[in-house]
Amino acid sequence: MARIVQKFGGTSVANMERIRNVARLVKKEIDAGNQVAVVLSAMSGVTNQLVAYCQEANPLYDTAEYDSVVSTGEQVTVGLLAILLQAMGLKARSFAGWQVPIRTDDAHGRARILDIGTEEMIARMDAGEIPVVAGFQGIGTDGRITTLGRGGSDTSAVALAAALQADRCDIYTDVDGVYTTDPRIVPKARKLPRITYEEMLEMASLGAKVLQTRSVEMAMKHRVNLQVLSSFEEIPGTLVCDEEDIVEKEIVSGIAYSRDEAKVTIQGVKDHPGIAAALFGPLAEANINVDMIVQNVSEQGHTDMTFTVPRTDLPRALKVLEQVRNVVDYRDLNHSDTVVKVSVIGVGMRTHAGVAQKMFSALAERGINILVISTSEIKVSVLIEEEYTELALRALHTAYGLDAR
Repeated sequence: MARIVQKFGGTSVANMERIRNVARLVKKEIDAGNQVAVVLSAMSGVTNQLVAYCQEANPLYDTAEYDSVVSTGEQVTVGLLAILLQAMGLKARSFAGWQVPIRTDDAHGRARILDIGTEEMIARMDAGEIPVVAGFQGIGTDGRITTLGRGGSDTSAVALAAALQADRCDIYTDVDGVYTTDPRIVPKARKLPRITYEEMLEMASLGAKVLQTRSVEMAMKHRVNLQVLSSFEEIPGTLVCDEEDIVEKEIVSGIAYSRDEAKVTIQGVKDHPGIAAALFGPLAEANINVDMIVQNVSEQGHTDMTFTVPRTDLPRALKVLEQVRNVVDYRDLNHSDTVVKVSVIGVGMRTHAGVAQKMFSALAERGINILVISTSEIKVSVLIEEEYTELALRALHTAYGLDAR
C-alpha cells in the first residue's frame, strides 16, 4: 500500500463533468489499494473573479478580508468532490485549510506554511477515508484564514505530502508532463520522463508554468517525489526527483523563457564604493526584485549599470530611481519592456565545457543580439529583444539536440 497525495488544478475541476473525472482518478488509486489524500484548486477563473470583487469593493482592501473572500473558491470544489466520491460508495470528507490544520504565518495574501497537523488525517486514511483538502489556504497565528499566493495549491499539496510522509505527490494539470521547452512555440519539443529538482526549480523560476516555484523548493527540501500528469489523458507524465535517480543525464534538459522582464540602464554613475548599495537598496526596500545585473568597465571615474526587474514592477522601479537621483547622481536613465529572458538549463553543465559558447553561437548565427548575460552552476540566461523569442527557442532547442527524434 502506498500513500499518495493527488492535486488537481483549476482546469481539472472547471465544471461538474471534470470534477466527476477527478473522482474517477481518485477511485482508481483507491481500487489499486493505496491511501489517498486529495488537494484541490478552485474552478478555473473563479479566484480571478473573487480577486476582482475585492478590488471593486476597495482597491486598498484589508488583506485579511481579501483572504476570507478568495479562499472560498476551493471550499466549493472540495465539497463537490467529497459528495461525488460518496456517491461512488467511497468514504470521503472535505477539509478547509484551517480544519486540517495547515498553520501559516500572518502574511495575508502570501502566507508561508509553518506546519501541518496530520494526526486526524492519518487516522481517517487508515480507516479507509479520503480527505479532500482545500489548497491555497491555511490559518494564521491570529486564527484568521490565510492564502498562500497564486499557485499556492501546488505548495499545499507538496507540504501535505511531506507532512504525511507520502510515497508520491501527483500534480494533475492540463499538460501531460514537463517538456524540453514550450511545445506551442517549438513543435519538436519532447516530454521529459524525469527531471531533477534543481532543473525543475530553475525552469519554474525562469518562466515554465507547469509547477509553482515554492512547491518545487519544498519538494526538494523534503525529498518529495513529484509527478506531473494530465487530468485528461491516462499516459505517463514526468517525475521530478533526485539527480541520483536519473541514470542518463542530458547536458541540457530544457529551455525556458520569461516575457515578464524589463531592462533598466543607468548611465554615467560615479564608480566608487557604495554606489551599488545606494541603487539597489531602495529597490529592495520597495520589494522590487532585481535579477540580471551588468556593470560596464569604468571610464574617467564613471560607469553604466544595466539590470532587469519584473515587467509589472517597471513603473515603480523608475519612480524609486528618480527619487535617488540626487544621491546616486547618474547622467541618464533608459528602459525597455520589450525584452525576453531565455535560459538553457541542465545539471550536466557542471561537468561539461562549452555550453554557453554553443548558446552564443546559435544566437549569433541567426542575428540575435544578446543584451545581458547571467549564469549559475546549471543555467545560462540571456536577455534578448522580445521579437526574436520564437526564433531563439527553436534555434537553441536544435543546437542542444533536444528536438524530438
